[in-house]
Amino acid sequence: MSGQPVSFGGLARQIVNEGIVSAEVMQRAITDAQMEKITLISYLVTKKLAKADKVAWVIAREFGDSLFDLDSLDPDMIPKDIIDEKVVRQFSAIPIYKRGSRLFVAMSDPTRADALEAIRFGSRLAVEAVVVEEDKLAKLIERQYEGGMSTADFSGFGGDGDLDVETESTDDKNTGNDVSGAEEAPVVKFINKMLIDAIRMGASDLHFEPYEKTYRIRYRIDGVMREVARPPVQMANKLSSRLKVMSQMDISERRMPQDGRIKLKVSKTKAIDFRVNSLPTLYGEKIVLRILDASSAMLGIDALGYEPAQKELFMAALDKPQGMLLITGPTGSGKTVSLYTGINILNTVDTNISTAEDPVEINLEGVNQVNVNVKTGLTFAVALRAFLRQDPDIVMVGEIRDLETAEIAVKAAQTGHMVMSTLHTNSAPETLTRLRNMGVPSFNIATSVNLVIAQRLTRRLCPACKQAVDIPAASLKEMGFTDEDLATGFKVYQPVGCSECRDGYKGRVGVYEVMKVTPEISRIIMEEGNAIDIADASRRAGFNDLRRSGLDKVMQGVTSLQEINRVTGTE
Repeated sequence: MSGQPVSFGGLARQIVNEGIVSAEVMQRAITDAQMEKITLISYLVTKKLAKADKVAWVIAREFGDSLFDLDSLDPDMIPKDIIDEKVVRQFSAIPIYKRGSRLFVAMSDPTRADALEAIRFGSRLAVEAVVVEEDKLAKLIERQYEGGMSTADFSGFGGDGDLDVETESTDDKNTGNDVSGAEEAPVVKFINKMLIDAIRMGASDLHFEPYEKTYRIRYRIDGVMREVARPPVQMANKLSSRLKVMSQMDISERRMPQDGRIKLKVSKTKAIDFRVNSLPTLYGEKIVLRILDASSAMLGIDALGYEPAQKELFMAALDKPQGMLLITGPTGSGKTVSLYTGINILNTVDTNISTAEDPVEINLEGVNQVNVNVKTGLTFAVALRAFLRQDPDIVMVGEIRDLETAEIAVKAAQTGHMVMSTLHTNSAPETLTRLRNMGVPSFNIATSVNLVIAQRLTRRLCPACKQAVDIPAASLKEMGFTDEDLATGFKVYQPVGCSECRDGYKGRVGVYEVMKVTPEISRIIMEEGNAIDIADASRRAGFNDLRRSGLDKVMQGVTSLQEINRVTGTE
């Protein structure tokens, strides 16, 4: 095509003249964009033929307007109800500000007269286009309409399409379903959207919460609760009934808590499990769904955030033929993922592994997993006794809750078995004293426990927008940094928030206290020393506590001081 006259004009010609793309690339882009029925600007950016900021700069200059940075926009100030979501998505244009009878609309291609006319007609306002970058615009639209649904959105649902949910044959327990007929379709569609949005947004939990005059739905994303929808309070019973039907609960029982499970097939080869619990509250049933994604257990140890020395201690403990490996931390601190990571490393064809869990969260091929059921008498202690009669190499107990379970686990660790389990304590040293307080003899603790890991999950700073902050050296030393740390010249970063993230954070990483039971620590245990004595010995042995490990993450630029203060309980 070189040497031939260029047949395009306007913005396309200007983009070529600026040298952002060649004439040949532009000609193909125009043709392909028309075939894909998307705008030229969107095609150039999504296909990575041109950078969004350069294209936006050319457009802004062409129109004699300044380029607006969407990163500086407060999303809460967006007037979402003025334009229907369908119009926003169809024309890739979103209102960002209303002043009197004028509506300012963010667009990457202000030449689209059809978009401006549709928005003008729908809003009954004078419309003015504001030039923005295509990639930031697409992310803003996705964030604004990913989960939040108003009463109008809810009532406007149509159709009764269902998700592919694997269920067992139903029985009489589902009689009494009050989600039926014409009312069923919007409820089904709404629940489907909530489940799919939760998976797409990386949520770990969904909360459906009824109150006297309102009903709200929240997701827990990166450990923080976020409200995503407020359907009409009149739909509370229908929503809870639909969720209970999907999770095989008794929908006629509304006075007692129930547990259920949903298996949602998202493709021919992948399914996502939801662990469901209902709880009768003052104004109806609160239902919480926990997303159990098996891929989280297959991440591998390198993805969990262990420091090299901590990883070495963990792998060495897994390599031992017998003894106990204990993981501790509050609910939601990632203990299950750490346990499953260890199990996956040990899961070979020549190893017999049995686990007792309450409940089994993720199915692992090649591992004999048992669901604890207290109602039928199948407790952790009962399951553990049975395991020891089945020639095990490795035993995993979901949690040590009582003396009976602790004693059996200790005996198993002393008789040639590798035992992995969890406790709920705040630190690694406190785990050892907790076992003693349960009634386990000090000698048995000292001779059976090989390694204790205390952990927390902290949010990662978004690499695209994190910002260095200047903190005086004296203040840093008060927070726990040493002179040696300060000599490295590290930078402390703080969250900002951009189109790549929500509030300056993106994902989570583990912070760990990995403590090997050394001869000195064993001696302190047998002398019935307290957690402070054990912690002092741990520091002398060179094992970082949670606070120190968190400060290392700050020095690496992975997270912020605010996050470390939050997860380690230090203000």
